[in-house]
Amino acid sequence: MCRVFAYIGPEIPLDSLLLKPENSLINQSLDPELHPHLQLAGWGFGIWSEHLVNPDAPLLYHRPKAAFYDDNVEGIIPSLQCNTLLAHVRASGYDSSVVQTDENCHPFSFDGTPWIIAQNGALPNWRILQRVLLAHCEDKYLKQMRGTTDTEFLYVLLLSLLEGDSDNDVQKGFERLLEVIVEAMKELDLPALTKLKIALVAPNRIIGVNYGCGHNAETDVSGDWKALRPSAPGKDDLALSMLLEPMYLLLGTNFQDYANSYKVDACPEGEATSAIFASEPLTEDGDEWLNIEFGEMVALERKGGTITKTVTKLNV
Repeated sequence: MCRVFAYIGPEIPLDSLLLKPENSLINQSLDPELHPHLQLAGWGFGIWSEHLVNPDAPLLYHRPKAAFYDDNVEGIIPSLQCNTLLAHVRASGYDSSVVQTDENCHPFSFDGTPWIIAQNGALPNWRILQRVLLAHCEDKYLKQMRGTTDTEFLYVLLLSLLEGDSDNDVQKGFERLLEVIVEAMKELDLPALTKLKIALVAPNRIIGVNYGCGHNAETDVSGDWKALRPSAPGKDDLALSMLLEPMYLLLGTNFQDYANSYKVDACPEGEATSAIFASEPLTEDGDEWLNIEFGEMVALERKGGTITKTVTKLNV
């Protein structure tokens, strides 16, 4: 499974987000806790910072090798800080068909949009589904596609479907995204379980989406994701379990005061100054984390130093 990590909040050293915590994203790529699979196919991050020469554009870093083997980490990350971050470690099948290049590492970023994207998921048969889906894609985004991943194609498709950048526009775009994917699956007779756990990030904003469709391309999927974990032959469905699993959100204050951890001070709704959206809870006390359940979208924005949060049920 890939891993996604997004942050908005006060300017803080990047190593306090990616390197120093015991359960940091880089450490997870070698020593995962919730999902015991290594991520060896590359990693990357995008940040915004008031201290960059161009603070309105993301600084992007990609490396097509395991994060824990990246010899640039100790040299680059301690020199940076950020107020907005999207980071990702990539998992893939261990075979010769997997192309490991910078162009295939998340997050992806195109000209003409404030958003960058990363996901933990997959769109099966996406190359064949393009026979139908390309009709929805705008040339200005298609011509910027450089890699060979389903996520970058989903980025093209989503941007093409967006009518604006408001939370409501983005929600409608994600709803339409799954709609056209399911229509293409049915037209080409290629139904398949599709997990889309996506982080869409712009300066001081995070949109987190947890949705997809089941084995028969149905969108009304239900079940107990924990009970579906491997237990006995014929009694489990790991793919369905991972589809239904929540994404996780941490809100609070004074994050910068807790060295080498992801701890925050709890606070009333509307008073949080920092937010983390992630593939799994990153502290020992998982009770601090809010679940973004299957079928939900969370919209986070930092205004005037505090975080606003809106969780909505997607209409799919």
